[in-house]
Amino acid sequence: STCACVEYYGKALESLIKQVKIMSIHGKMKHKRNKIFTEFRKLPGGILVCTDVMARGIDIPEVHWVLQYDPPSSASAFVHRCGRTARIGNVGSALVFLLPMEESYINFLSINQKCPMQEMKPQTNVLDLLPKLKSMALADRAVFEKGMKAFVSYVQAYAKHECNLIFRIKDLDFAGLAKGFALLKMPKMPELRGKCFPDFTPVTVNTDSISFKDKNREKQRQKQLEQQK
Repeated sequence: STCACVEYYGKALESLIKQVKIMSIHGKMKHKRNKIFTEFRKLPGGILVCTDVMARGIDIPEVHWVLQYDPPSSASAFVHRCGRTARIGNVGSALVFLLPMEESYINFLSINQKCPMQEMKPQTNVLDLLPKLKSMALADRAVFEKGMKAFVSYVQAYAKHECNLIFRIKDLDFAGLAKGFALLKMPKMPELRGKCFPDFTPVTVNTDSISFKDKNREKQRQKQLEQQK
């Protein structure tokens, strides 16, 4: 749903999936976008993590799966996203992830877009990769900060969803969401003000002590900390 989510999950997938080429693309890239798109088209296989910037007006041959992690803000965008696969007589699949409280979106798409959907049974024996993501955040401030920004942007995008009768921000499980983003602590943001999260356990580590792996960025951060003191 957001550029920050693409940045975070693109980085996460790079570390978690080693044998596959992972590329990321979003609206804020501007000049790099065409280069990444062209490179991806030439690949024999790979994963492209993207926002709706790739939902229409582009053609990538033989896309087997379109995975919609976030339900799009408009019903027409859903169909455009699905249209990236099964092009010109080819076969392909499109999958959207929904929370139980969001399932009425299926009926809405069926009526609004004449788009019937089938439930896919949950995968069994799924690996829990969240501890690894947490370790990555503890080892590099860049990952920690990307995760926090992604979470904040996700919540803000959810609050602005076009179908706000189905996607209600007040019903969102913030603690579960924070766990899914492998956050080390809850960020400070207006949407969370005054709320308690007994189901979320922050790390005992002082997150200010997490340094950047990039030595230049860390040097700059330390300089800023000194100035703040």
